[in-house]
Amino acid sequence: MLGNFTYHNPTRLHFGKESLDYLKEELKNYGKKVLLTYGGGSIKKNGIYDNVVAILKEAGKEIIELSGVPANPTVEKLYEGAALARENEVDLILAVGGGSVIDYSKGVSVSAYCKEDAWTKYYLQQQEPDKDLKIIPVGCVLTMVGTGSEMNGGSVITNHSQKLKIGKVFGSNVMPKFTILNPTYTFSVPQYQMVAGFFDIMSHIMEQYFSNTDDNTTDYIAEGLMRSLINSSLVAVKNPQDYEARSNIMWTATWALNTLLKMGKSGDWEVHMIGQAIGAVTNATHGMTLACVSIPYYKYIMKDGLDKFVRFAKNVWNVKEDNKSKEDIAKEGLCCLENWMKEIGAVLHSKELGLTMENIDDVVKGSFILNGGYRTLTPEEIKQILIESM
Repeated sequence: MLGNFTYHNPTRLHFGKESLDYLKEELKNYGKKVLLTYGGGSIKKNGIYDNVVAILKEAGKEIIELSGVPANPTVEKLYEGAALARENEVDLILAVGGGSVIDYSKGVSVSAYCKEDAWTKYYLQQQEPDKDLKIIPVGCVLTMVGTGSEMNGGSVITNHSQKLKIGKVFGSNVMPKFTILNPTYTFSVPQYQMVAGFFDIMSHIMEQYFSNTDDNTTDYIAEGLMRSLINSSLVAVKNPQDYEARSNIMWTATWALNTLLKMGKSGDWEVHMIGQAIGAVTNATHGMTLACVSIPYYKYIMKDGLDKFVRFAKNVWNVKEDNKSKEDIAKEGLCCLENWMKEIGAVLHSKELGLTMENIDDVVKGSFILNGGYRTLTPEEIKQILIESM
């Protein structure tokens, strides 16, 4: 492994069917007022809301509710939550939901007492919170897997008026203090959202895997996580109630983006930049925006990182050499990836998500160009990849 790094992750995880039992103990560490954040109300239908509220009341907490967090949290919703948290002087933000709710809650935690415009400071300018800023602690009850937000500092916010969707990765002081991981809570997630989460996990791993050329322990871990995800996802799409598959996927999702795989890696993340730009323009589901651009993107950069794509084909997909050229092996690996995507039901064409030739330039403008992968793209190349994705 090359480079120097420091690894620290403060999030405490409680995993399993009885993991919600640990919430009562966690609540002892915080004051009386709890801001309960959640999305469109599915947690009320499946009973999770009632269970969480009962524990909060038993612990003597005063509950301030903030519902309606959208799948792509907006800057307007961020301002609303920050004001509510500040005016009520909440002691803890408890996010109950998927990655969007948790992303949003972390954004609120650093925005409530921020004296500057939070969107400009954190997302546009990518600044860190001031050293003396009061940051409200966040706890999580995860109900949908994919983002890994339950154990990282990431927060993605959409500004529709500016046609921008931007992620900010905050430090360990913003990471959730604790997370409840009960795989059964993911059983009721609609199939489309479930599959989008599966590909989001895969994309997180690939974004970090397809960078650097040294022999890196992290890459061996990534390959194992990808193989586990592939196996369990194929089981889960046929039987979403399969506990073993859903528990493996939940655990993989957390480790895919909890900062472990970034150690010693530069990371690519261009697929995410393009996918988020599609989401800003179309409001499409995040995981599917990643899916539709991944194959054309990786085909485009394959020759620039050929040895890693060969390794990907052999170690993740069991592609045999059989006197094939490196390029043929790499292409076969990407073919296997595409076939898996088809089998689980991922979206392969961006036009299905609302991308058109009329709005493609807005997506290009909203795609931040990074240089951590095997090739640094130009806006013209991004446009070509987007055309290929349609």
